[in-house]
Amino acid sequence: MYKYLIVIEKSEHNFAAYSPDLPGCVATGMTRAEVKRNLEAAIDLHLKGMREDGMLIPEPVSEAGYVAVEVA
Repeated sequence: MYKYLIVIEKSEHNFAAYSPDLPGCVATGMTRAEVKRNLEAAIDLHLKGMREDGMLIPEPVSEAGYVAVEVA
């Protein structure tokens, strides 16, 4: 089982999400919970399509973190 990093961003009217390790695999939703569910489904479909096309499934390599900066 792989665990892929996902990034959720708030836009003006909804949320969008993607995984840096799976280019082109994106989703939207009206709430954070909805966009997360939608992206999980999109990742599942994306990986199934890759397998059907005989492609290798990419290992997750992205990481996330925060940095503290002082704002003057």
